[in-house]
Amino acid sequence: MSYELNDKIKNLIPYEPISGDYKIRLDANESTLNYDSEFMKTVDDVIHSIDFNRYPDPLCTELRKSFADFYGIDYKNVTVGNGSDELIFLIESAFLKKGEKLMTVSPDFSMYEFYSGITENPCVKYNKNEDLNIDVDKLIEKINLEKVSALIFSNPCNPTGQGITKEEAEKLVSSVNCLVVLDEAYMDFWDKSNSLIKDINEYSNLIIFRTASKALGSASLRLGFAVANETISRAIASVKSPYNVNSISQAIGAKLYKNKLFLNNRIKTIVENTKTLYNELLRLSSLTEDFYVYPTKTNFVFVKTSFGKELWEYLKKNSIAIRLMGDYIRITSGTKEEINAVVSLIEKFILENKK
Repeated sequence: MSYELNDKIKNLIPYEPISGDYKIRLDANESTLNYDSEFMKTVDDVIHSIDFNRYPDPLCTELRKSFADFYGIDYKNVTVGNGSDELIFLIESAFLKKGEKLMTVSPDFSMYEFYSGITENPCVKYNKNEDLNIDVDKLIEKINLEKVSALIFSNPCNPTGQGITKEEAEKLVSSVNCLVVLDEAYMDFWDKSNSLIKDINEYSNLIIFRTASKALGSASLRLGFAVANETISRAIASVKSPYNVNSISQAIGAKLYKNKLFLNNRIKTIVENTKTLYNELLRLSSLTEDFYVYPTKTNFVFVKTSFGKELWEYLKKNSIAIRLMGDYIRITSGTKEEINAVVSLIEKFILENKK
């Protein structure tokens, strides 16, 4: 007798990010800003105050309150996950019965569809317009036609950098009879008035995701947040594992969200640097027709080009990592020095190879 893996997992390949040591990492949409020395003192104090022999707070109470205060919402509407990935998997596995349809949009964050394969839920795709934007009316029509049970997409979008407005989101959520999950991981970089986070109790079918990994520069903590009405929040809290978020991440995260000035200044810096990156790449697009730069509402810039792979390899050889996505490249905003370095090399590559 021998055991064989089932069909849904036997051909899966573990996630392997780009490996190697690079002087500049602009491939993962992380914040380029680490904690400063002053906040690191707070981190040291937090770590020394933890009872390592005790389980974490299963309710993440202090962290939820700090997060809720930062965004001006009620902490009872917040559930904390071990990164947004845990929350995505929880929602898809718990809120969908086996065989019920999930809808995603394309292109978008690939893990939405990936987890639907694990939960054995058919995944229906809505394809975006040629300009990579969503036609909300057509999306609503497809949702109702396909009779899907849940829709999930990122707003603003990873990887395109585009987004739908608050008015469009309100129309969408109010026009469908399914669960709608808006992943707002990058909303901190856009006009915050486009978020529905403060209106969450007006909807019976809405979940909003937020994260500490992007604007807050805390990817190592693995903190994701699901914001929903109390009924949905209670359901999420009921299906998550009891001690899913460790004590260190909870304590540091709680301190971080209380430091509003620190966080808002970081967000402002990232937004300004992203504008610089976008404008510089837009300038380079005048050197060749094969380099289309999409407007961005995030901390990265998305570019369509047929020479993406060659450019990706060229930058790696010069110790700079960006993200290659078929005929597209995605470049995370870095420091001003990092932006100058990557733009200079891209310009050199275009002038030497794509005349």
